[in-house]
Amino acid sequence: MAAAVGATMTLTERITDGPSGYSGVEATPEWAAEIKRLARERNATILAHNYQLPEIQDIADHVGDSLALSRIAAEAPEDTIVFCGVHFMAETAKILSPEKTVLIPDQRAGCSLADSITAEELRAWKAEYPDALVVSYVNTTAAVKALTDICCTSSNAVDVVASIDPDREVLFLPDQFLGAHVKRVTGRENMHIWMGECHVHAGINGDELNEQARTHPDAELFVHPECGCATSALYLAGAGEFPADRVHILSTGGMIDAAKAAKSNQVLVATEVGMLHQLRKAAPGIDFQPVNDRASCQYMKMITPAALLRCLVENRDEVHVDAETAALARNSVQRMIEIGNPGGGE
Repeated sequence: MAAAVGATMTLTERITDGPSGYSGVEATPEWAAEIKRLARERNATILAHNYQLPEIQDIADHVGDSLALSRIAAEAPEDTIVFCGVHFMAETAKILSPEKTVLIPDQRAGCSLADSITAEELRAWKAEYPDALVVSYVNTTAAVKALTDICCTSSNAVDVVASIDPDREVLFLPDQFLGAHVKRVTGRENMHIWMGECHVHAGINGDELNEQARTHPDAELFVHPECGCATSALYLAGAGEFPADRVHILSTGGMIDAAKAAKSNQVLVATEVGMLHQLRKAAPGIDFQPVNDRASCQYMKMITPAALLRCLVENRDEVHVDAETAALARNSVQRMIEIGNPGGGE
């Protein structure tokens, strides 16, 4: 009897809410057709970050990194943006499209990196260095972006910092590993780095990378600069233990481009495992393997088929950024773009 009742339930009636997010709905053809129908009905464009579940990436109108997606959405004709990602990403979309409705399928999808610095903490840090310029990674809240002089992405962070007067102190936040990478490349001594991190990327460590490189000597390495193993990757190349031309420090967008140009039959990937789906689609003839197969962000994975369906049915959860904060934050993004290399996002 229970099975018969379940079979007659609508997709929406199957949605259940729990501490890890919404569940109860599978990514079936019926679900996909309903998502497309609802999106058309709401005049919505669906964006999915590279770290989303494969079924969410496959239903989206656009897949990529957060800044690129936000810029695409700003130019899209639809007046509603459904951002399948974490909360700061939906905020960035709202900052760049203040007149549009921005929805996130589960407002509880946060980010450990964005949460590693608050606006209050940044104000206090700025007070210690009143003449310094603040460079913030796009993986920050709208409130932090509003206190920022110039935003950056992982692909243009070096260019952004290099564009600043060499005598001017720089406060770089919030990711310590990206900051260390930028300081190493630029050689800048007057750069202060906030000790924040993405818990997923920080957990991909040098020992794991060294072991994978040792057991896959013919592979290429794609390493995100947020990773705790980025320094180890450069050491392997510098010490001659791994061919330098096969070690690539890349943003998520940069990984897609590099996948299409890869010369090896196998690539070891050091970033969140959701990225593997797009890499395998971009270069299906290459064997992409994670350096750490446990590097999965539970917040990204909160955007489930059930969450996306609920969002479109109930027109929830809407993301708001007050006008003053949005204007200040937009200025910091615009200054980055004016430098000439808008970057490929995080």
